[in-house]
Amino acid sequence: MYKEVNPKVDFAKQEEEILSFWEENDIFKKSIENRKDAKEFVLFDGPPFATGLPHFGHFVPGTIKDIIPRYKTMKGYKVPRRFGWDCHGLPVENLIEKELSLNSKTDIEKYGVANFNEECRKSVLRYVKEWKKTITRLGRWVDFDADYKTMNPDYMESIWYVVKSLFEKDLLYAGYYILPYCPRCSTVLSNHELSMDGYKNVQDPAITVKFKVVGALKDSKTCYQDLPESTFFLVWTTTPWTLPSNLGLAVGADFDYVLVKENEACYILQASRLEALFPHKKDEEPSYRILKTLKGSELEGLLYEPIFPYFSHFKADENGKTKDGCVGCFRVMCGSFVTTEDGTGVVHMAPGFGEDDNALCKKHGLPTVCPIDAECKFTKEVPEYEGVFVKNADKKIIEHLKTEGKLFRKDTILHSYPHCWRCSSPLIYRAVESWFVKVTKIKETMLRANDEIHWQPAHIKNGRFGKWLEGARDWAISRNRYWGCPIPIWRCKECGELHCVGSRSELEKLSGKKVEDLHKHFVDDITFPCKKCGSPMHRISEVLDCWFESGAMPYAQNHYPFENKEEFEKKFPADFIAEGLDQTRGWFYTLTVLSSALFESKAFKACVVSGLVLAKDGKKMSKSLRNYTDPNEVVDSFGADALRLFLVNSNVVKAEDLKYSDEGIKDVLKGIIIPFWNSYSFYVTYANIDGVYNPISTTTELFHFTNSLDRWLLSITEKLVFDVTLAFDEYDLSSAIPKMVSYIDLLNNWYIRRSRRRFWKSENDGDKIQAYQALYAALKRFSLLFAPVLPFITEVIWQNLKCEKDALSVHLADYPVYDEKWRDEELEFKMETVQKCISMGRSLRYQFNLKIRQPLKAVEIVTRNKKEQTVLLEMEDSIIEELNVKEVIFHEREDEMVDYTAKAAYKVLGKKLGSQMKDVAKKIEELSSSDIQGLLDGARLSIETSDGMIEITQEEVIINRIEKNSLKVINDGTLTIGLDTKITEELLLEGYVRDLVRGIQNLRKDCDLLVTDRIQLYVYYDEKSSDCNSLEKAFNVHKDYIASETLSTNIIWNEVPNEVLGSATVEASDQIWSIGIEKHL
Repeated sequence: MYKEVNPKVDFAKQEEEILSFWEENDIFKKSIENRKDAKEFVLFDGPPFATGLPHFGHFVPGTIKDIIPRYKTMKGYKVPRRFGWDCHGLPVENLIEKELSLNSKTDIEKYGVANFNEECRKSVLRYVKEWKKTITRLGRWVDFDADYKTMNPDYMESIWYVVKSLFEKDLLYAGYYILPYCPRCSTVLSNHELSMDGYKNVQDPAITVKFKVVGALKDSKTCYQDLPESTFFLVWTTTPWTLPSNLGLAVGADFDYVLVKENEACYILQASRLEALFPHKKDEEPSYRILKTLKGSELEGLLYEPIFPYFSHFKADENGKTKDGCVGCFRVMCGSFVTTEDGTGVVHMAPGFGEDDNALCKKHGLPTVCPIDAECKFTKEVPEYEGVFVKNADKKIIEHLKTEGKLFRKDTILHSYPHCWRCSSPLIYRAVESWFVKVTKIKETMLRANDEIHWQPAHIKNGRFGKWLEGARDWAISRNRYWGCPIPIWRCKECGELHCVGSRSELEKLSGKKVEDLHKHFVDDITFPCKKCGSPMHRISEVLDCWFESGAMPYAQNHYPFENKEEFEKKFPADFIAEGLDQTRGWFYTLTVLSSALFESKAFKACVVSGLVLAKDGKKMSKSLRNYTDPNEVVDSFGADALRLFLVNSNVVKAEDLKYSDEGIKDVLKGIIIPFWNSYSFYVTYANIDGVYNPISTTTELFHFTNSLDRWLLSITEKLVFDVTLAFDEYDLSSAIPKMVSYIDLLNNWYIRRSRRRFWKSENDGDKIQAYQALYAALKRFSLLFAPVLPFITEVIWQNLKCEKDALSVHLADYPVYDEKWRDEELEFKMETVQKCISMGRSLRYQFNLKIRQPLKAVEIVTRNKKEQTVLLEMEDSIIEELNVKEVIFHEREDEMVDYTAKAAYKVLGKKLGSQMKDVAKKIEELSSSDIQGLLDGARLSIETSDGMIEITQEEVIINRIEKNSLKVINDGTLTIGLDTKITEELLLEGYVRDLVRGIQNLRKDCDLLVTDRIQLYVYYDEKSSDCNSLEKAFNVHKDYIASETLSTNIIWNEVPNEVLGSATVEASDQIWSIGIEKHL
């Protein structure tokens, strides 16, 4: 006998038992050892930070990274699953700064870099235990014992090898560029980090400032001689704090600008922005007068008065020079980046704080000034604001401009502004020195690598990722921080010579010092003589971007090339990776940069990209907002299988967003997992009653099964093997999982429901045995198919159904291999056809509130497909039973069921007919039902127009159906279904009884009766019923039916029992039955 199945199982508790079974029997370890001689399937697992707890954002890629390796293992591969930890970077530093009450880099250096780094080291793995517990509880198998850590010396040494390789390939350089910079962290961010949830909507000042024209360059062709004395450029900015560093203005060369006069002053601005700057009502005269229209090119070379005095020594004379003979500033230049969407069309240039500003000023030879310190506070170059954080200076600067009469207008703007993804501080674009990887030099190699990657979903290749690669810029990899992998470049202060160290042994050889730890506080004091001049060389102060470290994980996790060289080269690139959509500009990108630079290769062959998991309200999940349930509570309440299926049976595996809700998990339980469990429970329950155990042999053939339902079930099971295998081989979970979910519905709501009476009958004849064989084979095969997705419930089912020869665990078994001999495609078509018919009939019932337990007189059917008609005639009994009708009436023509009207399909015919459309449309509306029937039958209809005859087809008209008599009709392609909705007294009474039987069956379940238990039944009408006579009549007519359906040995009518095992009321349309049951002994 099988172990009894609890229909009210606690899935979460049951999963805990399976976890114990896996642990006690070393199932994960066995899954790898059993395949030790097999081909290896290589997974790269990106390292998370262990400074925080795992959340839903980790669960989606984590589940995908469990499903695919489980599948590949069952397909015969050896699949090691090594976990890793991202140990360095600002997330760790920020955490320690808070704990130690350190508020800046200055505070850290006072505390001591060595002390600070050691605190980081101690804290970095603080949540490892929680991570292990959560990941394991989710059913994900990973090897924590062989994990890699980015702070380990071997890992860091491999990173040094990578850096040296880039250095020797001339792919590294130090540059002074405008980069996004975090004032709180005092370090730059790379461009790809900006896309990592870093933009926030903020309110900023938006001011328009007056810059007075004072002259022109001697050799320029400007309009200066035509300008009035008090002429000003109007300049708009949302960063007032950059105005003290202004060195130039930019205009669009081909744009139209206007010189306008208002009161005694004249202003220059872009023509299309005039109304925005000088608004007036339509019926009022404007406050300004246009004096002149100019092209932007005519303004180039004009000189203006510095708005602040701090850098006035850079002022240009008419020759464009300063007093020192350098290229002078405070001039107007033409820039291609100038737009007319907002502002004034005149852009303020601060080359120390804007990328476009910097490029244009460099082009004209202007210097770069950046009068702020590492914390973005003004330096002594700007004495009035010295020591003030730049953003905090906005208010004072605006007040100063107002006092000086240079403020034309003050507004505020709500706009999206970049913030640090690590500490949430607003970023400052500033000129800063950084080390870069020459990504632009290897861009074509990266694009070729991307062409060879199999992306899922496919649009990522040429979409989000491909476009990011096309626009890739050089990557700023240095960070002015402490807890990270030091950049292994030593510089000679005397001659500027650089030396890049690629290993510990190289550094030991150069310095004569033993090197164990490669962190900053160990290597910064190590010096060695410059080979060029003999002076001591010191390491540059920066550490690497932690994204560089994770991008180097394919090499560093193996300590390549110092160890495992051959093994690495065999396993590179990886077969598979999976992460969220944000990693297209993060880890996927850095992996591709480094693999392209080092090996001119892709780093991975296939990648599954998942979307983001949001809160129920569509907002980002937030602990402070408490807008989502704690993940551990979800698993404890609903089980890991339910959470896994909720996540991967959604569009999140198509790289789209998913809104999480507990209701969504409950729907998965109710609609998928419980029906799957019920199908298994059904089999075990009746098999135990009949003493059936493992009823099918390996030699059983399809022809052995004589019942079409059994042959159909085995056929669609094999079709599922083919479809799911194909989808999983393409890493297409969005195709594989919905097919498995649909199968559960077919198994329960078609096969088991249609076969239920075969299991109920008392005799064990051949048909009953075949039903057991078919259902057993299907459940077992489907459990193998579904095992990678739902590892717990399939294990439970496998443990109960497996034979002596079967694998100890479902996850140690082989994945099913498609066997064409079990397929019967003609039978599949037949069942699909009748299911379509029944689905259409049920949709009519739902639409017109005709519940399925209410019998109806007839269903009327017409189809223009002869093959469909043959099938439906053959399956008439199934249609009667499934739609709960008394007969099926077949028609040859649809107009026997409905009248037609038609109207023109304007979208189709409009282009074809042009001006004749109106007349033809009128004639289409006048078509008779027989004309329209002809169109439906495939005929062409000729219509006379002023230009002659035209022919129309069915596709060019919209056909409406008007039901005849009491029919309710629905059409789908060639098939039309009509339900006769007239309910006679006889049908109504039978409907009452059907509801009664359903109520009794539910009460049996609630009382925990076995399916074989006999009962004594009490039936009486409820005092709320308005028509007791109808209930009594229904009972008397169908008493025998009630008894047989509910296993009632005795039924007592209209006697209220004193004490019963269970009682209930049952709604039957507008009537109410009352029932009570006792177990018959």
